[in-house]
Amino acid sequence: MRWVLKKFQELTPDELYALLRLRAEVFVVEQTCAFQDLDNKDQPSYHLLGYLQDELVAYTRLVPPGISYTAASIGRVVTSPAHRKKGFGKLLMQESIKICDQLFGKITIMIGAQCYLIEFYSSLGFVPSGEVYLEDGIEHIEMTLTR
Repeated sequence: MRWVLKKFQELTPDELYALLRLRAEVFVVEQTCAFQDLDNKDQPSYHLLGYLQDELVAYTRLVPPGISYTAASIGRVVTSPAHRKKGFGKLLMQESIKICDQLFGKITIMIGAQCYLIEFYSSLGFVPSGEVYLEDGIEHIEMTLTR
């Protein structure tokens, strides 16, 4: 896996297209969820792109503290459906946590996790920190990684 980290303004048109396409493929088409993906949080965030050769297969948005939560946040966590069950999701999150530590210091990281992924995020050290809520018709829960 080759990792590329960029601020929004540094993304090339091809990189931006690829990450938005992957997000739409999973969050809109696969999960049959019409929602406002473009929420004005991309611009102040960092974007972690994971490539196999020249194909984008994994992506997260690393959000500075004070935008989504008072803590830093990892969002829009996505792996390509064609490349699941290969451990890329875990690699993606481990890299995302490491990069958050480098960017923001070892501070609390919060996520809004889809409930079916609680066990996955728990294996990375995240702990449920709120009540289950519906977001775009899908059950979510806030989870926190505190160090």
